[in-house]
Amino acid sequence: MQHLARLLGRGRALEVILTSQDVDADLAERYGWINCALPDADLDELVATVAARIASFPVDAIRTIKQVVNEVCLPRADAVRADAARFQTLVRSGEVQDRTRRLFAEGFQTRGDVELDLGVRLADLSRR
Repeated sequence: MQHLARLLGRGRALEVILTSQDVDADLAERYGWINCALPDADLDELVATVAARIASFPVDAIRTIKQVVNEVCLPRADAVRADAARFQTLVRSGEVQDRTRRLFAEGFQTRGDVELDLGVRLADLSRR
């Protein structure tokens, strides 16, 4: 949640986390969650072009830029650990354990409808 809130802002992060709805590539791009949405056929060329461009700059400059951006944008380690502890507490709750069992019974973590439409399935659990 630390990363998502910093990236999307409070309102959008709450929307994404609390609704558990799937987000398509176009919406993710509009939210700034991904750099760009493009057809699969264009991906290899874009990656090669970006990689070649970055590789053309001095290694020390790239390293420094990454370090500064990380310092500005990434959460502190203690904040990430606190989120992990909160998550572990929630995961151990009886209600979450029950929901998880029901999802596994329906095919969770196997290729199929549950995995491909997890956002809808999560909402369905609430109605049952």
